[in-house]
Amino acid sequence: MGSAVERTDKHVREYLIYRGFTGTLKQLDSDIKADKEKGFRVDKIIDQLQQLVQSCDLPGLKEYWLYLDRRLFCRLEDVYRPTVNKLRTSLYRYYVINTIQKGNVEKTQEFFQKQALELQAQAEWRDWFVLPFIPAPEQNPAFAPYFSRQWADTFLVSLHNFLSVLFQCVPQPVLLSFDAEVQKMTSLMEENEQQRQMIFALQTESREQKDGDQMVQHKLPLYVQNMDRLGDTELDLVSSQRSSSASTTPSRNFFSTFLPQGKRTPGKAAPVTLGSSPSQTAVGRKETSLSQAKSKDVSHPKEAKASSQSASSEHPSSQSLQTTNPNFRHKRIQEHEKERKELLSRPPLQTSESRGEEVDPPPARSVSEEPADPSSREEVLPVEQPFIKLSQEEYGEHHSSIMHCRVDSSGRRVASLDVDGVVKVWSFNPMMQTKATIMSKSPLLCLEWATKPDRLLLLGSGVGTVRLYDTEAKKNLYEMNINETHPRILSLACSPSGSSFVCCAAALSRSGGADAVPRLPIPVSGQLLLWDTKTVKQQLQFSLEPEPVAINCTAFNHNGNLLVTGAADGVIRLFDMQRYESAMSWRAHDGEVYSVEFSYDENTVFSVGEDGKFIQWNIHRCGVKQSEQVLPQDATGPFVLSGYSGYKQVQVPRGRLFAFDSEGQHVLTCSSAGGLVYRLTGEEPALERVLSLGGHRAPVVTVDWSSAVDCGTCLTASMDGKIKLSTLLAQKS
Repeated sequence: MGSAVERTDKHVREYLIYRGFTGTLKQLDSDIKADKEKGFRVDKIIDQLQQLVQSCDLPGLKEYWLYLDRRLFCRLEDVYRPTVNKLRTSLYRYYVINTIQKGNVEKTQEFFQKQALELQAQAEWRDWFVLPFIPAPEQNPAFAPYFSRQWADTFLVSLHNFLSVLFQCVPQPVLLSFDAEVQKMTSLMEENEQQRQMIFALQTESREQKDGDQMVQHKLPLYVQNMDRLGDTELDLVSSQRSSSASTTPSRNFFSTFLPQGKRTPGKAAPVTLGSSPSQTAVGRKETSLSQAKSKDVSHPKEAKASSQSASSEHPSSQSLQTTNPNFRHKRIQEHEKERKELLSRPPLQTSESRGEEVDPPPARSVSEEPADPSSREEVLPVEQPFIKLSQEEYGEHHSSIMHCRVDSSGRRVASLDVDGVVKVWSFNPMMQTKATIMSKSPLLCLEWATKPDRLLLLGSGVGTVRLYDTEAKKNLYEMNINETHPRILSLACSPSGSSFVCCAAALSRSGGADAVPRLPIPVSGQLLLWDTKTVKQQLQFSLEPEPVAINCTAFNHNGNLLVTGAADGVIRLFDMQRYESAMSWRAHDGEVYSVEFSYDENTVFSVGEDGKFIQWNIHRCGVKQSEQVLPQDATGPFVLSGYSGYKQVQVPRGRLFAFDSEGQHVLTCSSAGGLVYRLTGEEPALERVLSLGGHRAPVVTVDWSSAVDCGTCLTASMDGKIKLSTLLAQKS
């Protein structure tokens, strides 16, 4: 109860300050200082009684006990009155024994003189009036036990327990009850999370006993290979609640702990879940082939049919699954044939484009926009709108091109960095408001939110330093000197545990500047370092094979056991963060790797490189592609902003070039006029455009997608310093 009172007092003080009630606040502080109940802190009440006893303050001791009696003890039932009287008797005896032990005979005699009328009628005090006249009372058999340390400790513990039980039984006001409910709800949520993980573990164990391991592992340690992950447990539970196909033998994953429910709560179903079982992939291929039939099957129905058959022949596992269940296969064929006939009866939405050309389909219309002709609605809108754009706001406090723009883990604050080195920390709920502005003499090149606590911000500079900034206190906590030979801090990634972060440091370019544009064809030297957040010291330096090269981008998995990096030499490296060594590496792109991210189930890794390709890699098979898509130049950079009189500004990618939604089924990318949302199809083409956010007049250079709240928040930042915040609502299918 004491801790609840202390927290409530803090909230009341905060409320009074917010309302400007300074007079009430002063009176509250005065009353708290004179509070005899000590905020219902039993330990402080015991300390106050002991202080009065040690100072031999008999009037103060009587007055304080009388206050406790009027305030607390009088509320008890009559059956507890003898217990209160025994505690008072023991307290007075504790006082008398203390006066004798200190040799203060005057205080001993004063006690019996002032308390004679009250105590002489009590049988338990009848023998104590001779105590001042006994030469050595501590040796007297009748009084010796009271001079022992054991008796004093027993009395104090009994009094402490009595007061503790009393405070728990006292009726609490609504404010204190609210605090108790919050604490109870928190404990129940934690217990619920533990029980859910136990269920997943038991299901995984039974599944492993039934099914064998059919996934080829590559250079992964045993403690990682033999542990389950999202794809075999949570995704199966979610798919049972969705209108999806029958479940089949699951694939093995290699992650060590289960996915936090608050972070990745499954929601709307998607046609395809990448990295899942072969049956899900086979069904997803058939469904997504219908959307492609709009443009291809109209003019070449036979060729489209033949291509779909050849595509299915590449996956014998899906064919064998369908042949084992003929009823299901026949039903699906009838449904798809019916939908195909409907699509063929409609006019084509767009002409088919040859592979390799940049296709920019018309943006999806907002739900609020009504077509002029109701009959033409289906010709403009896609078959399914996965998102509704609720609103789009603009943050325009920057005066130069944006390099980085990130939302914190709670989804409340945004940190943005421009090419002038100015950092803005701002919030958007309930209204856009700048919380802090950070300016530095040395150029800032990157930023990253800390995970625990999320109020801290890591800032990497171009002079080999990393600062830890408190966004609420608006001050630097400390500054770390990373490396003088590699002064450019290109990327930062904080571990989900919050205990460490990785830092990517690179040497200066040949031109001697902090950042050469465009980048040199020969990658510069670099280092990948691990720093401890608590001790503010470097833990180790990772080995980069075949040569030390500048790392452009980094990403942790959900529990920090794996780290994926993309480097300037086009190589993706996967590190085991429990052994602090490289698990695998492969050549991913022709040119630099600009951005890397783990997939939703973390069985694959997505990357975007200088060659303009968006590729999905299977991390169970080193260097094996799941899918590949060629993106337009305005999605991968270098980004170009042209103006009057031959003005031209070129910017190489720095921040995140793509971001996933909460379920990993849709991806947000850059474009010349705003963010584009694609659906991951799991086949060729790998991306299907579903929504254009728009709103920009300059090329978008970095994006972020936060799903910390119910409505997803998409950030798109452009070269003119404008940041658009689009709120999307996922539609339930």
